[in-house]
Amino acid sequence: MGQGMSGKPTLATVAKEAGVSIPTVSQVLRGTGRISEQTRDKVLEAARKLHYVPDSRAAAMRSGENREIGFVINQLLNPFNAEVVSGVVDLLEAEGYMVSIVDTRDDAARQDRQLQAFIRHGRGGLLWVPAMNTPDATFDLLATHGIPTVTFLRHVRRDLDHVGIRNAEATATATAYLADLGHRHIAYLGGTDMTVVRKERIDGYRTALAERNLGPGLVWDSEDNKLAGLDAMTALLRAHPEITAVVCNGDMVALGASLALTRLGLQPGRDVSVIGFDDIQDAAVATPPLTTMSVSPRKLGRKLARTLLDRIEDPDMPPTVSELSAELVVRETTGPALFTPPRETTGR
Repeated sequence: MGQGMSGKPTLATVAKEAGVSIPTVSQVLRGTGRISEQTRDKVLEAARKLHYVPDSRAAAMRSGENREIGFVINQLLNPFNAEVVSGVVDLLEAEGYMVSIVDTRDDAARQDRQLQAFIRHGRGGLLWVPAMNTPDATFDLLATHGIPTVTFLRHVRRDLDHVGIRNAEATATATAYLADLGHRHIAYLGGTDMTVVRKERIDGYRTALAERNLGPGLVWDSEDNKLAGLDAMTALLRAHPEITAVVCNGDMVALGASLALTRLGLQPGRDVSVIGFDDIQDAAVATPPLTTMSVSPRKLGRKLARTLLDRIEDPDMPPTVSELSAELVVRETTGPALFTPPRETTGR
């Protein structure tokens, strides 16, 4: 079997180059059989020289499994997602899987195209942040093809494994912490669409305000990035100068908000308090360092990967739900409210 310029190298061309039989090449590449060190080196050298890449589909058909996992995410640009991905990849690659990452940008039609392609290529499993308005047909499609699937962050189907965050609990903690520092006008900053996650977070914020008779609160939209956070915070303070603290939908918005304060000649944590959400790496080293609800994105990624491996191993176990609590990490962007009236002047 000659190998033309465009001919892909095969087991046969590698065997010819190394001067051994095809089964010998196959055994060397699979790491099976009893083969001398010398023969093995010869085969690996030939494979390298010819740029031989085993056809994973053929191998998968033989072994009945596919070692490629898809991670369908929304907004890879957000460092939170990038850190989760690195946790996922660390764990899955150590287990011999390859991870391909796809960004739907929250578009259900784009997601549908991506998942169709994904099924055509016979991926071994799926980690998935379902786009807003994902139709039932999409879930049925995955079920029909029996693809092991774990949803992440957005818990939209009870029949699938899920890994997420206790969102309402986290924002309630953040809001209560600010209220206990004496803040009476606390806004919720960040996010634009009413995703499952954002709805839960706003519910937690409102619950904490209601428990303290601090009114219905104020939700101010912002895309989840630094620049948008900067603009939104500037506009928020212009429209509502009474605001002394903000609970943010994510660290990027919070970092932008802190920047806005600095540009306005105000000091985050003294003039206005800011709490983020996620604890991305930049949070700890920001100026000033950001108080945030920490979910340890890398650890979250490892948890997500482990859940998928368990599902691949035992396809028949009942669906599991893991919701992780966020932890308040106090740094320098929060502090006591400056304008609380002294207690003794209220005439009591």
